[in-house]
Amino acid sequence: MDTDARLRIVRRLPLEFKLSSSHRHFRLSLACPGRDTIEWMIPYFRRVKYAFRSFFSILDHSRVPEDVVAALDKGTAAVAAPATVAPPSVPVLQPEPDARATQLLALLQRDGRLLDFLLEDLGTYGDAQVGAAVRDVHAACRGVLTRYLSIAPVVDEEEGEAATVDRGADPARIRVVGNVALGPPYRGIVRHRGWEVTRMDLPPAPSSGRSILAPAEIEVQ
Repeated sequence: MDTDARLRIVRRLPLEFKLSSSHRHFRLSLACPGRDTIEWMIPYFRRVKYAFRSFFSILDHSRVPEDVVAALDKGTAAVAAPATVAPPSVPVLQPEPDARATQLLALLQRDGRLLDFLLEDLGTYGDAQVGAAVRDVHAACRGVLTRYLSIAPVVDEEEGEAATVDRGADPARIRVVGNVALGPPYRGIVRHRGWEVTRMDLPPAPSSGRSILAPAEIEVQ
């Protein structure tokens, strides 16, 4: 094979390679994103020189010259690893806050008949009847709260004890009333300890009928 024919073959060789440094074998590979490449690091004519020498070294000796392998290994080590694309996460559908509030009210109605009591006109009942009903509703609704929620006072001081409200206190947790013209810190008396939820363990929200607080009951005769 004459020199011109060899040069024509070399010109058709791809300019990117993938080498195995352990076996010193040479394999041509097409350029594609994520593959190791030396194009950005080694000048063009030096790559042509490497390709020319590697081509005839493979034909004659079945190996790639050591200096070419070293240059390619050095370039490959400098290539940044492709970014790992995380699989798309499946969104977890959380119940809407108003759905949870409705669910809690439905539980109070189901176990404590709270809505029946609150929406009933008590003017037609005597005090003894109302008192007896209140006792039952109170016990049942208290059981619902302790079963599904943990409720604790907002402040540690007892009612009637002195307390200090520092500057920057959360107004959602502590409401200051009375003579507030002087500004914080405030020194006052606890009139109500407040309540906050520290645990909520409601059952799974229903998939339908979330606005229903109590279903209608129809008895078939």
